[in-house]
Amino acid sequence: MGNAPRIFRLLLLVPLIWFCLTACDSKQQTPIQATPPTTEKKYKIATLVKVDGIPWFVRMRTGVRRFAQNTGQDAFMVGPALADGAMQAQMIEELIDQGVNAICIVPFSVSAVEPVLKKAREKGIVIVAHEASNILNADIIIEPFDNKAWGEHLMDELALYMKQRGPYSTVVGNYDSQSHMEWLSAAISHQLEKYPDMKLVSGATEDHDNPARSYARAKEMLEKFTDLRGILGFTMVSCPSAALAVEKAGRQDTVNVVGVSLVSACKTYLEDGSLKLISFWDPADAGYAMNVAALRTLEGMKIHDGTDLGVNGYQSLRADPHKSNLFFGKGWIDVTRANMADYPF
Repeated sequence: MGNAPRIFRLLLLVPLIWFCLTACDSKQQTPIQATPPTTEKKYKIATLVKVDGIPWFVRMRTGVRRFAQNTGQDAFMVGPALADGAMQAQMIEELIDQGVNAICIVPFSVSAVEPVLKKAREKGIVIVAHEASNILNADIIIEPFDNKAWGEHLMDELALYMKQRGPYSTVVGNYDSQSHMEWLSAAISHQLEKYPDMKLVSGATEDHDNPARSYARAKEMLEKFTDLRGILGFTMVSCPSAALAVEKAGRQDTVNVVGVSLVSACKTYLEDGSLKLISFWDPADAGYAMNVAALRTLEGMKIHDGTDLGVNGYQSLRADPHKSNLFFGKGWIDVTRANMADYPF
């Protein structure tokens, strides 16, 4: 393993990361601010994620498990081995057959799951969605924050490191990943308005939340654009993959990688400077909040402006003025080498 390319070592570390996060969950739990609804009824609540096994959704599983422990509900998390909308749709069919009462979903492709989610709702299954503000077949949509504001914030951070000039590239999971495209659109619009000396040199790269693919795409960008000064990544794997490509090219001092990820996947790159900043919301809190929303809905309790879901960032939801079932939490976490020790997940 010592002679293997580091991208493969990164992949091999995923089971170890899973073990560490799971074993240390009791030490890393975010304090719950309110008690979830209590009921004598027992419900089966499934959380279906884009892809199981990557650190982001490993962390989300801790929140789902914590919810199950706190409420006694039969709550669990599943996801496909690869980020694939058709595979998610098939898993929804399987969950329907299992007789679940609610599905909390983080869709890889909204269009791929809409028809089967409609089928689930027709059978009385409650649907709570996350990272999918445009989804139609959901009872409740919980977003961690205003997507436009976060996209603009990430561009501000990239511009800071790039000294507001030069070419940059971007990475999304999939063009049908609604939140990714909202962040991207907001970031580019903000750059055009506020940072005219920066230039987007290519259309957004799709990495399908796959580390090897993400690394290959970043390597291609670095080879094609020798004057590249920035990479803005919107997937969990894009930042460590791009940072690895930058490190191997020896361009840590000239190429600035900023975007979405977790410390567990990025510690080495934050330390050596090949990755400048990551920003995220805690997936464990999001998993917990979705399950609380599902339980409240099953119990006939309304979600409304100001609702407290009992977890950090979701204590006072903000209702979207144009879509009655869409709600936003507030707050994101920025991490650099200076404060990464505060977020051991």
